[in-house]
Amino acid sequence: MSTKNQDDPIVGIDLGTTNSLIAYCDESGPRILVDDTGERLLPSVVRLGADGAVAVGREARDHAVEFPHQTVHSVKRLMGRGSVDVADELALLPYEVVEGDHQTARVHVAGRVWSPPEISAIYLRTLRDRAEHVLGLPVRRAVVTVPAYFDDAQRQATRDAGRIAGLQVVRIVNEPTAAALAYGIGARGPGPGAGEVQLGDDSRDGARGGVVSLNTKFRPEACTHSADDDDQRRSDPTSPQPSTPSPCSTIAVFDLGGGTFDISILRLQVAAGGGGVSQVLATSGDTHLGGDDVDQMIVQLVFDEIHEQFGRSLDFPASTRQAVRQFAEATKIRLSQADSGNIQVDLGDGRVYERTLTCDEFDRMITPWVDRAMSCCEQALRAAGVEVVERVVMVGGSTRIPLVRRRVAELFNVEPYTALNPDEVVALGAAVQASILAGVNRDMLLLDVIPLSLGIETMGGAVAKLITANTTIPARATEMFTTYAEGQTNVKIHVLQGERELVKDCRSLGEFDLHGIPPMPAGLPKIDVTFLIDANGVLNVSAVERRSEKAASIQIVPNHGLTRQEVDQITAASIEHAREDMTAHRLIDLRNQARLDMRAIERQLAKVGSDVDDAYRQQIKVKLAAVGAFAGADQPDADAFSVALTDLDHSTVRLAEMAITRTLQEDKAGAAGEPPS
Repeated sequence: MSTKNQDDPIVGIDLGTTNSLIAYCDESGPRILVDDTGERLLPSVVRLGADGAVAVGREARDHAVEFPHQTVHSVKRLMGRGSVDVADELALLPYEVVEGDHQTARVHVAGRVWSPPEISAIYLRTLRDRAEHVLGLPVRRAVVTVPAYFDDAQRQATRDAGRIAGLQVVRIVNEPTAAALAYGIGARGPGPGAGEVQLGDDSRDGARGGVVSLNTKFRPEACTHSADDDDQRRSDPTSPQPSTPSPCSTIAVFDLGGGTFDISILRLQVAAGGGGVSQVLATSGDTHLGGDDVDQMIVQLVFDEIHEQFGRSLDFPASTRQAVRQFAEATKIRLSQADSGNIQVDLGDGRVYERTLTCDEFDRMITPWVDRAMSCCEQALRAAGVEVVERVVMVGGSTRIPLVRRRVAELFNVEPYTALNPDEVVALGAAVQASILAGVNRDMLLLDVIPLSLGIETMGGAVAKLITANTTIPARATEMFTTYAEGQTNVKIHVLQGERELVKDCRSLGEFDLHGIPPMPAGLPKIDVTFLIDANGVLNVSAVERRSEKAASIQIVPNHGLTRQEVDQITAASIEHAREDMTAHRLIDLRNQARLDMRAIERQLAKVGSDVDDAYRQQIKVKLAAVGAFAGADQPDADAFSVALTDLDHSTVRLAEMAITRTLQEDKAGAAGEPPS
């Protein structure tokens, strides 16, 4: 990267209706720039006081109910539009909208008239100041995103906002194109195609017992697959479906934010020298469909039930209305992750409203709202004239709602991309575009192979690698694991990246829980863990318990934030520590196996103890004590430990046969209605 580009960075900005963000991309990839308190999102809200005081972001949003006529939000709806165009919007805006020069829509607040670009410039200036503080450099240039349907006047208004904020808008990028860029879609060559995995819905059943890491794997499967596997996947809709190799792909970007919904169908054409060109085939949407509607549904439910419980005469002060709105938003967020959410409102005079909203109730309540979004998607598909969409990128915080994700997967018949934070994906893509314009060298990782091994944590802090470094992509691997604790009904899947053998020496990529496993003895459940990484480097990890068919999943972009230098350092460290790492991993496996075997032998002794002669019992106890001593030692000799464990296994073969015989006798007697002998 040249000195000029280092001293004059280009940032990426998502200037949103509800929230705005700023991001920067260097050799390690794109990242969101945060403020002094760690906040990533800047609410697109400003309060303008008559005395000239200005509050921006969270401060303005949190007190909007107290200052309804001084607080401006959703000004993006007015950008570049005439007063006649926004007539339908006025009833939804608490501030005064007036006609300005050339019949443009303006905002009248705090005793003066403001143009929408002037309001937007306040957000942009705040974001610019944040970037300058984080980067330690003056920021003068930016790539700014806009909806695909923005016309020339709206795009020019966005440029004007940047100019007022002291920013040169070097490129206007469509939001759906930016979202695709964040995932690297269209940024690499044609390649061999991308595999998509159809993952089951997260279980909402409760789980008993603690969260215990998975125990030792039973069998590994190769990362590659045969033609027979392809035939099986084509006949099984739950299996990963590879897409057809093509330099031209069709992408749907599903953008459901706080106040608006947009669906865009793009065609990405990969150029001969790499890079991509996007063509917008069709757009559709609803400018009044978003997460705020869900909040309002919950608010209305609460108010209706409060009136029913405490009487219609009850009035709600501004502070109570604000509190209920915050409770509603918090409940919506919780229901994206849990079975239910609790709402409690203190109404004073000893009156307390309390309500638990379950996921099933929530899904029924929002189904008509989701139906509206699906209708827009169907309309966009018809307008685009396409029947198959190869990838769906999810944008906007409201896409976290499980029902939304399920319905999108059903409509497009492909598992949507959700690995990147949906609130941030557009800003990240804008930063990627900015880095291209700035000439940043991001050739830090090979595009067609896995740079570092991928695996999961097993009991004792070891790493079971499912996909090894330098495997070509797309790649798929499945291994079977089991539980370690008796009656375990909940398993934590911890996804890791690196070449070392222990969790503490690897990079954590994410974790998720598999709930609702039927309680069984340790070692009996069979849990299939599948890693599938597609041609864009997006990793899908799924876990399925075979007996109950309970399933859970996570989606990750493993290579975000990694440079080639860091990969080389990680690989070098694994070589340097290879011997000690392998010994440590071997000891963990030996300890795990020893404890499982010792528990099983103790159960067998309890079952057939009366049939075991004293000499044999004493022999078993001696060998148990020897293995137990190795298992409890800090640094036992691994070879001696292995010999002792093998010796114990061989010595207890007769005991196991006696226990099996007793079990068969009991089963036979039970079937005949007789007491066991």
